[in-house]
Parts: sequence; C-alpha cells; structure tokens
Amino acid sequence: MAPQHKRAGVRRLALGAAAVAASAALASGPVAGVGVARAADPRAPAPSPTTPVATPSALAPPAVPLPSAPAPAITPAGEEAPAFGVFLKSDARGVARMPLFSHWLGGAELRAGHTYLPGHRWRDIEGSADFLKVWAHWRNKKADRMLVLNVPMQERNEEGVSDGEVRWLLRQGAAGEFDHHFRVLAERLVELKVPDTVIVLGWEMNGTTYTHRCGPDPEAWKKYWNRIVTTMRSVPGQKFRFDFTPSRGVDAVPWTKCYPGDDTVDIIGMDSYDQPAGMSFEQQVKEPYGLRHHVDFAKAHGKPISYPEWGLFRNGDNAEYMRSMLAWMEEHRPLYNTLTDYCPHGVWQCGANPRSSHLYRSALFGRTDQATPPLTPTPKPTPPSTPPPPADCTPLDLGSWVEEWLGGKLCLRFDWW
Repeated sequence: MAPQHKRAGVRRLALGAAAVAASAALASGPVAGVGVARAADPRAPAPSPTTPVATPSALAPPAVPLPSAPAPAITPAGEEAPAFGVFLKSDARGVARMPLFSHWLGGAELRAGHTYLPGHRWRDIEGSADFLKVWAHWRNKKADRMLVLNVPMQERNEEGVSDGEVRWLLRQGAAGEFDHHFRVLAERLVELKVPDTVIVLGWEMNGTTYTHRCGPDPEAWKKYWNRIVTTMRSVPGQKFRFDFTPSRGVDAVPWTKCYPGDDTVDIIGMDSYDQPAGMSFEQQVKEPYGLRHHVDFAKAHGKPISYPEWGLFRNGDNAEYMRSMLAWMEEHRPLYNTLTDYCPHGVWQCGANPRSSHLYRSALFGRTDQATPPLTPTPKPTPPSTPPPPADCTPLDLGSWVEEWLGGKLCLRFDWW
C-alpha cells in the first residue's frame, strides 16, 4: 500500500487566501518564519507547487504523556549512522511540521526529510523549483541531513492506465523517449544544491496502482529504469543515490523480477505497512518476498536497505507491530527510515492510535545519535503543563476555514528553523 493512493484534491481557494495573508504579514516586518500547528487528520501526499510556508515556532506539543528520556545507544565507530524521519506532507507544510514533530519527540533529530513529486504531468515530474526549494533549504541547513525524493517514472501515475498502455509506455521509456524529463529534474536538483538526494524511483513497482508499475513488461521496466539512472547520473555535479523500493510481499508480481541490476541500484528499500488484516509481524518477516527476503536479497547484492514508507494500517492501533518494526530496524540498521504519519498510519497527526503513539514516542524520545534505544517499558509519567507561545511568536487570525485547511493557526517568528 502506498499513501499516495488516497491523495486528496488541493483546496486552491483556501491556499490562495492563506498565501495572501502570510505575504501581507511578511511584508509588514523582517519576519523570517511562519508557524503552523499540526493537522488533526491530514490526507495522503497531495504534492502541488505552493507558496513555501516557512518553519513553525516551537508551539505547545500535543497532550500526550511525556515519556522518560532513555539513555542513548551508541553508534559503532566508522559506521554511517542510520537516519530516521517522518512523512508529514509533500509540499512546504511537510517541512513546516517537522520541527513540531521533533519537539514532540523531545528534540530528537530528524535527519531524513521525505517528499514525493506529483505524477500528474511531466512538468510535475521535472520538479518545479517552487516545490523543491523549501526542501532543499531544509536539507542544506545541516550537513548530515538527507533528502529522500520519490520520483514517478510516468505521468498520469495514478489515473488507472491499462496494462496494455503501460506496456507501450514502458517500451517507449526503454527506447529513451522520456530521458529529457529526468535530465531536467537532475539539473534542477543540482542547481538547488541537493545533488546527493536519494531518489526513490518508480516505488512499489510490483503492485497494480501506478502507471510506472513493472508487471506488464518487466524487461522493458528494467531497461527504462537503467536509462533514467544513466541520464540523471550524466548531469555534472550530481551525487544521487537510487533506491529500488517495492512493497512488501508478492503483490502483483515478485519484486525480484523487476530488479534492474547492481550497477544502477544504490539502496534496496521496502515499503512495509501493518497489513493485511490478521497478519502477525512474524508472518510479515517470513512471507515470500517479505522482510527477511528483503534483508537477505540486499545483503547478497552488497546494498544497504531502507524503509521509505512504514506504519500502521489494517490492524488498528497495534503497539506490538510498532515495537516489532522498531526492533527490526534496530537489528538490521537501514540507511534510513521514514514513518508515514497521517490516518490511519500515523502516531502524531492521527489520534486513533494512542498506544502505538506512546510506544513510538517512548522509544525515540530525545534521540540524538540516530540509533534506536532498547524498547523497555517506561514508568507512567506526569502529563506536562502546556507552555505558553514564545515571546517572539505572534499568532495570525486567518479565519476558521483557512485554519482548518492549514491544520492550525499560523504563527510569525523572527528566526528560522
């Protein structure tokens, strides 16, 4: 399952009103930040070029019991520390919410920023500078951060294109028909000074949802992937890493049939949600093409692993799944993982999963070394008092309908994230 299935339409009128209000406020003084409270129930990625929203202030955290901060684990010397992050929204709101999520985790460092390019038309896949620059700015604020960018391989990527047309499009791509679109994207990423972006290209290709699916013609799909990678790597200054990420399990076709080869794959990822209904975590590990197969396949090919998408799904508020998945990643140390956080998957923007939320927060609270501490029970804590807004933060009243769309009030600050 991919979160972008349920992509909701953008409320353009509300966005325009919010942008006008924010622009007017910014024009009134040397303000460098705009805050937004977290949304109660955001929908799936709805990436579309928007006026970038600057970082939020340190607003009051959600009313969730504060866990005791665990002792940090130690990253072995010489080993690249695994990065963790969260997907909160594809556009600038995703960036704006990351400091709030970090604050909820006691200041834990989010080193992986994850977003998706829209797949409506080729101009979206080429990557609008307005869409990408806020993510590039976040990435470049700290040297050890990682930008993870899901890139569709075809336009009309969620429009139910038939297998016959997908087959024809894959063969066109394998012949080089679409190379120029990916060259434009690569050049834009280099210009924005994010040449080391992790490209999750054609994700969940083993399923049936996307126009970039592999099943109608695996051989053409592999040739097309290789052309895209070769094209993007030809751009001067690039340092991209390409992440081959199927969904867990067999799905429509075994994902190993789509593997394009070690020369063009840098990371072998897996999108793994708590599904189907009734499946235990042990079954998720042992099923054909499941978590164990993923780890073993990557090891055999000498590649690091990743989990670009993971979270709750078909089994409700499943704290045992959350505990098991965190322990699995601590054992196998993926290069990065990004939790999908919106209903039904989320632990922060979704109030329907309180037990899983508490476990996730307890495990990662205050984490500074990018290594998950032992998942030990924490004593029942005392709920914290709600701190007042910072003195340098001025709330804006944009009206209830705009605030509902934004997920909270905007707050102006005199600093940056």
